[in-house]
Amino acid sequence: MSDHLRDVAGMAGKFGDPLGLGVWAHVAGLLHDIGKASDAYQSYIRGKGSSPDHSTAGAREAVQQFGLPGRFLAFAIAGHHAGLADGKMLNERLCKKLEKYTGWEAYTGALPALTSLADKRRNPEKNFSQAFFVRMLFSCLVDADFLATEAFYSPGATLKRDGFSAISTLQTRLARFMAGITKDQALGLNGLRHQILTHAVARAELPPGLFTMTVPTGGGKTLASLSFALRHAVKHGLCRVIYVAPYTSIIDQTAQVFKNALGDEDVLEHHSGLDWEEAEKEGDPDGVQKLRNATENWVSPIIVTTAVQFFESLFAAKPSACRKLHNMARSVIVLDEAQTLPLPVLRPCLAALEELTLNYGASVVLCTATQPAWRRQDGALPSIKGSRQLGLDIPQSRELAPDPVGLFAALKRVRVEVLPSPVTDADIAARFAEQERMLCIVNSRAHAKSLFDEIAALPGARHLTTLMCAAHRSEVLTQIREDLADQRPVRLVATSLIEAGVDIDFAEVWRARTGLDSIAQAAGRCNREGKQAGLGRVVVFTPAARQAPKAFRAFAQAAEGALNMPDPLGLDAVHRYFRELYFNRGAERLDALMIDGLPGVLKAISDADLPFASIAEAFKLIDETMRGVIVNWQGRVTEALAALRAAPVPPRNVMRKLQLFTVPVPEAMWKVLRASGGIQPIRPEDYGERFMLVENSRLYDDTTGLLTSDEGVLIF
Repeated sequence: MSDHLRDVAGMAGKFGDPLGLGVWAHVAGLLHDIGKASDAYQSYIRGKGSSPDHSTAGAREAVQQFGLPGRFLAFAIAGHHAGLADGKMLNERLCKKLEKYTGWEAYTGALPALTSLADKRRNPEKNFSQAFFVRMLFSCLVDADFLATEAFYSPGATLKRDGFSAISTLQTRLARFMAGITKDQALGLNGLRHQILTHAVARAELPPGLFTMTVPTGGGKTLASLSFALRHAVKHGLCRVIYVAPYTSIIDQTAQVFKNALGDEDVLEHHSGLDWEEAEKEGDPDGVQKLRNATENWVSPIIVTTAVQFFESLFAAKPSACRKLHNMARSVIVLDEAQTLPLPVLRPCLAALEELTLNYGASVVLCTATQPAWRRQDGALPSIKGSRQLGLDIPQSRELAPDPVGLFAALKRVRVEVLPSPVTDADIAARFAEQERMLCIVNSRAHAKSLFDEIAALPGARHLTTLMCAAHRSEVLTQIREDLADQRPVRLVATSLIEAGVDIDFAEVWRARTGLDSIAQAAGRCNREGKQAGLGRVVVFTPAARQAPKAFRAFAQAAEGALNMPDPLGLDAVHRYFRELYFNRGAERLDALMIDGLPGVLKAISDADLPFASIAEAFKLIDETMRGVIVNWQGRVTEALAALRAAPVPPRNVMRKLQLFTVPVPEAMWKVLRASGGIQPIRPEDYGERFMLVENSRLYDDTTGLLTSDEGVLIF
């Protein structure tokens, strides 16, 4: 025990030092397992009796030794297995009767005095900094505990912990790669992209903090932002680059771009959804759970992840989700398509981004074609009870793009036409018949399926929605790109998944009414490379006899005024749109954590009673619960399924494979499938209903994916 406590303390302190909480993390490591000094626990590990509570002892000693500051330690120590609790639950644990533990001081040695937190700057959201501090402290402790336990169980393990390329090496590789793809730098669109790249990299000298990067779609912002991030990290000694994309559907594409430039070994993809670390069995006695979780603590120099994974981790309570948090500090975080953050969690998300830059040495780049007016000086966000205005303090000098207004004018490649009357699927199909290379984006998977049925007989008709598994979508996109390059017909019906990060170029794009930011993204798929003689045509339409899904209505309503402006995609129109969107909501409706609200609940209580578990439960980036079902598309996961059926613990390589063959469906649809026998559990005695396989091959179509009716009920 002495070895373990000192190993965890040393490692946790090392993780915490750059964050200004090294001594705190060191003390937490020394105290976290002192409850194992009880006779009851010693009997348990020798095979007698059940496991007693060993975590509360260290939490109690922290409070007794350090008073109120010890409460911060107590949250982390008490939760290092079960997760961060609400203050009320912590109080109950601290007051309960424990097995007698004695002599623990011999294992820890003298506890050092805690350092002052006076240098921590206060986040404008009341008490947010204290809650964030506890999460970072918790992250240092649980990651160190996982790693020390892993080393004990498998001292010869080859799990990768170091050996990554230095950030400076990655910067050199990327610069070499960019030099190879920026030929003809003075010509047209390539010239503009080179200007954007050069300007962004030059601004890497600025001190760490918040940045914006406002570049129209097609301006090369993905690689330009990565170039800035690596140069900025080298200049200021930052540890890694975390690239946060809005959708799982584009993670693979973005990661592949980075791997092409930097090499495979230094780029880690971390998806949400069918995640193998979430699939580990609770209480696995041989330590396999800890061994596997340890590979996902974001130690790689380049992380590519989703907004769901990133933000939900920042507000999580479970050790497995929180252990990566300390590696978000002192990183360059590029938030791609920043405008896609859901409105109900906008306020806590902005507070988290501000906290990372205020107190943890991170730089955050809000990278988007439609900058969502999150700066305080933009005046788009509402005020809190008529006092302080929401938003981030980002001076114009920290904009990474050269002359955004001029860029929007120079990169204008489309004209927007708003149809005054609703149109039917037959009307759209008639236009598809006239235009060989056209894209139509609609607001639901059901609408996409019915519209595709209208055009299925036309040459080059294609369908792309998340009713298709990722492997299927990837193959269709590859075929589409090849056909477009060879000037073959491509008539594509898709949902919004096509809008963000998908490099594809059509002569004409139709978009069902929605928010202006989505319309701008759709426009980015039209005349993307500027090769047409004139401007590309983008048509905004209202579908006849179809009400927009509830999630789209507020956005579509806010876009009405902007769509009537002379240039609906200009910066003035974008600002008007976001001002209308945010002010119509009000500050209280930009914070779904209204337990009284995240800031509200922290304001109403003392520092000692922070509601970590309640916040974790309330914070969801996506409202609708989606559940994954596995499809053995074209028999491509037959071997992986056999391996899963044979293993009591999910093999990592199998889990990665199955991610590509999983379709997300709403909870109601999942229940219909389950009740009808359309899906069956794999190895239910070990996994329960965690892995559900679509047993009936007729439920998955090679063109449109999982079959549904217009109402979203599965067709049998």
